[in-house]
Amino acid sequence: MFDNLSDRLQGIFSGLRGKGRLTEDDINSAMREVRMAMLEADVNFRVVKQFVARTKERCLDAEVLDSLSPTQNVIKIVTDELTELLGRTDSKLVLSSRIPNVIMLVGLQGSGKTTAAAKLAYRLKQEGHSPLLAACDVYRPAAADQLETLGNEIGVRVFRGDGKDPVTIAKGGVQDAIDNLRDVVIVDTAGRLHVDEQMMEEAQAIKSAVKPDQILMVVDAMTGQDVVNVAAAFSERVDFDGVIMSKMDGDARGGGALSIREVTGKPIKFISAGEKPDSLEEFHPDRMARRILGMGDMLSLIESAVKVQQQEEEQAETERLMKSQLTLNDFVTMNRQIRKMGGVSKLISALPGGDKALGQGQVDEGALDRMEVIINSMTKAEREKPDLLNGSRRARIAAGAGVSVTEVNQLMKKFNETKKMMKRMMPAVEEMGGKGKRGKKGKRRRGIPGMGGMKMSDLKKIQDMMGDIK
Repeated sequence: MFDNLSDRLQGIFSGLRGKGRLTEDDINSAMREVRMAMLEADVNFRVVKQFVARTKERCLDAEVLDSLSPTQNVIKIVTDELTELLGRTDSKLVLSSRIPNVIMLVGLQGSGKTTAAAKLAYRLKQEGHSPLLAACDVYRPAAADQLETLGNEIGVRVFRGDGKDPVTIAKGGVQDAIDNLRDVVIVDTAGRLHVDEQMMEEAQAIKSAVKPDQILMVVDAMTGQDVVNVAAAFSERVDFDGVIMSKMDGDARGGGALSIREVTGKPIKFISAGEKPDSLEEFHPDRMARRILGMGDMLSLIESAVKVQQQEEEQAETERLMKSQLTLNDFVTMNRQIRKMGGVSKLISALPGGDKALGQGQVDEGALDRMEVIINSMTKAEREKPDLLNGSRRARIAAGAGVSVTEVNQLMKKFNETKKMMKRMMPAVEEMGGKGKRGKKGKRRRGIPGMGGMKMSDLKKIQDMMGDIK
């Protein structure tokens, strides 16, 4: 998603960087290119017109043109305007004090409502809530069966009622939640292949019956700018509160995601990329804007790392790692944690330039798997004390893993680099958790702002360690 738009915008800025000073003609030319790039990405033409007009006006300001680094100012302005287009601030899902909270999902058939309902239930369950799913799609064959299967996978009960009347099922689901002490009910409504009066009347009837605290519209990101018309129709009839953008991992141009907030005024609350239950993520406009412009998304990457660490590592192990007492068993554990964070591709895509590397096929997806095969060919003592690995032991391990001795040596080199880097990485994780430490005499460690003692060279080492960008 956004790959073509991202490449075009980065190309435009690369051309500007080669100029010492910018003229009005340079700005006009760049804005024409931006307009074409956004139209090709299937962004709504009214949105493009307004975006380019605002951006051009700011870029032509005398302070920008006369500054020492006009290109950097232009890039900042485009980043700000793109963030504004996506939504200036984060719009989180806020639950009321009502028990149970009712969240109603609406949208067209095929938009991914049922899957989104299960993912939302999983997310709320992970946050300590006790959700219930109500299967109100009585028209699509096996829709309730699909929801129940998904519910069983994540350990969330599904209320099906009589399986005939959607309004009765929704009301029964709320009562069932009250009876069984569930604090959230997620109502999965029926969709249609297109907007029609019957669907709208049914959605309005369910809304009147259960009085939902939140109505979220599920939108297929691959539909393009046509999604704006659908969203406008739903906004007029049921007045939804926010959007879940599904299928963000698709290869569509992404125009719908860039258009929907500007046209409807409704914020994007969640995005979903993938089929796994944990693939529903909060939407951060500023981070998405930076990623589209090729600046990476390190904050989301670190937050994912913190989440995995909090779930799986005890305090004693954390302290041991901070002392750089890393073993090859820890290397295997890190490998598995990276898989849970979405794998190498997701890790690399969050790094500056990562999306471009993925698009060019420069990421070795199997690097971590090969590392694990080599480590599993070692004895327990060798994994716990890597210093034991002399030449003959490495030859034996290479033969057992079906690799060359050179690959074993490369693994050990990466392991030693990682061991040295752990002390700089761990303060970054602590800082995300509000435990930022200071060095001697109370001074902060030097490094990337907001990332503890990590340095830019460390990010390159992370890439090299994972065998990603060649």
